[in-house]
Amino acid sequence: MQGERPFDLLNKSIGQQVLIRLKNGDSVRGKVSSFDAHMNMVLAEAEELGDDGGSKTKLGTILLRGGNILFVSPV
Repeated sequence: MQGERPFDLLNKSIGQQVLIRLKNGDSVRGKVSSFDAHMNMVLAEAEELGDDGGSKTKLGTILLRGGNILFVSPV
């Protein structure tokens, strides 16, 4: 993975499920549909996670603003 750029990794995540932690402490899980240069991301089948890691709220298709994202991790 040496030499890979962040957008290379995000490109590989399209269609895959990821876990996203937001600046406000919330966690969201869903499939990456698309993203842009500002790391704004569209997630399909998104769900907000509770403190125990279980599904809290089904959100459907959502847009997350890149400035609110702390990290993105494969699930």
